[in-house]
Amino acid sequence: MEIEVILKTNLIEAFKKLGLELSFNDVVIERSKDPLHGDYATNAALKYSRQLGQNPRQIANKIVELINKDNLNKIEIAGPGFINFFIKNDSLQAVVSKIINQGKDYGRGEKNGKKINVEFVSANPTGDLHIGHARGAAVGDCICRLLDFAGYEVTREYYINDAGAQIGHLGESLKERYLEQLDKNYVANIPEDGYMGQDVIDIAKMMVSEFGDKYKDEPLSTFEQYGMDKELEKIIKDLDFFRVHFDVFSSERKIRDNNAVENEIKYLSPHIYKEEGALVLKTTDYLDDKDRVIVKSNGDYTYFLPDIVYHVNKASRGYDLLIDVLGADHHGYINRMKSALMMHGYDKDKLHVELIQMVRLLKNGEEFKMSKRSGNALTLRELCEDVGVDAARYFFAMRAPSVHLDFDLDLALEQSSNNPIYYAFYAHARLASVLNQAESQGIKIDASASNCTSGSELNLLKHLIDFPKEVGEAGKEKAPYKITNYIHRLAELIHAFYTECRVIDNERLDITSSRLALCQAAKITIKNALDLIGVSAPDRM
Repeated sequence: MEIEVILKTNLIEAFKKLGLELSFNDVVIERSKDPLHGDYATNAALKYSRQLGQNPRQIANKIVELINKDNLNKIEIAGPGFINFFIKNDSLQAVVSKIINQGKDYGRGEKNGKKINVEFVSANPTGDLHIGHARGAAVGDCICRLLDFAGYEVTREYYINDAGAQIGHLGESLKERYLEQLDKNYVANIPEDGYMGQDVIDIAKMMVSEFGDKYKDEPLSTFEQYGMDKELEKIIKDLDFFRVHFDVFSSERKIRDNNAVENEIKYLSPHIYKEEGALVLKTTDYLDDKDRVIVKSNGDYTYFLPDIVYHVNKASRGYDLLIDVLGADHHGYINRMKSALMMHGYDKDKLHVELIQMVRLLKNGEEFKMSKRSGNALTLRELCEDVGVDAARYFFAMRAPSVHLDFDLDLALEQSSNNPIYYAFYAHARLASVLNQAESQGIKIDASASNCTSGSELNLLKHLIDFPKEVGEAGKEKAPYKITNYIHRLAELIHAFYTECRVIDNERLDITSSRLALCQAAKITIKNALDLIGVSAPDRM
């Protein structure tokens, strides 16, 4: 059991003896910043003094008398009534054997039976994934990994926008390029909103290679489907390269089958009014700041209407929570979609939207925009080929998605402690090296001993103990950056321990075996943390 859980349980029991019933969430335990003030502290005596009708220090003194002290060296009362706990070393070091026994499952939460659908990336299948998609892919995948590890049942979903005008433009562009490939004298007439990129030319060449001139008189729908399939195939391949995979691919066309959109209009009719020939949804009756057009005066649907159908479809599949990972330009989208779901009887919190801010690439201290191949924005694959998948994913996870990200390409390649991914890798590789060295010498690991007593060892132990709590909080807040913060601090403590403590000492094998066990526990934990953000853990640098 975690130290904080033990302390909370014991405090609840002590308060119960004083006549106050508290729940687990009522008690706050914090890590002490200064070792002189103990390992952990609580303000519970101050917080509940009014309810108990006593002075906080009086309550603190009674708590000290009543609390179970099995895991404590001592308890001190500080200031107006703070209680500081000094934990026994063997209680702290119990985490080492726990980590080694649990291995890759250390930090994993118990299955809670709750189902969450996370929809992310969902880029139109009309071209390559760019840097904005890359950040959304990294954040979305990290959220899924976190939620899964925290005990939720997670479905990763990609929504294919295959029914909009952009697919028509792709089909028109591809048909022109196909005819151009068949006849070198033919001048392709790409529509104004068409796709001019090399990828469409490459797909046209594939069509000629596969079918010859067989499709020159085929309808536009043939080119739409072929082009979309090839673009999506490439997107999936690039995402696989980026270590991002999906459980479900939902097609907008299929969602629209069986008159789903028309039926949705009928269902929403009590909330719809006409204005200048358009159908308007009264989302202001719920959370929105203005009502939204769902059918234009010319009869065309706005993108909002099929999106409602899609979200109702997702909600009907039995998920406890829907999460959308979207670009920051969708800020106004949140309350209108929540309002539409509320019209179907769902709670406003059924949907959570995580907004991803823009990415600015920096090189040599200046903004860097252009792809070396196409002259357009750098693609996900090009970024990963330049700096590596590990660095790309780590840097995208390193900041809260709600803030703009400056991605320093030079820093991502730098082999120094200034580079956070290199710093983490070096910590893991150091541990792997010393463990391999000990194995080659036949030195045994003893996870049951309590010989780690130096400051750097105890600080490392406490941070290892924190990992399950950090995972739970990061999952609850959908905040991968909390894990990179944890990794960076863990790497700092590993480097400090490695520098200050002689791990392998053949004249003190009892201490050596304990320190090796601490190395193994730290190695397991940093690897587990790196896996939560989709980053590898190399044994060698």
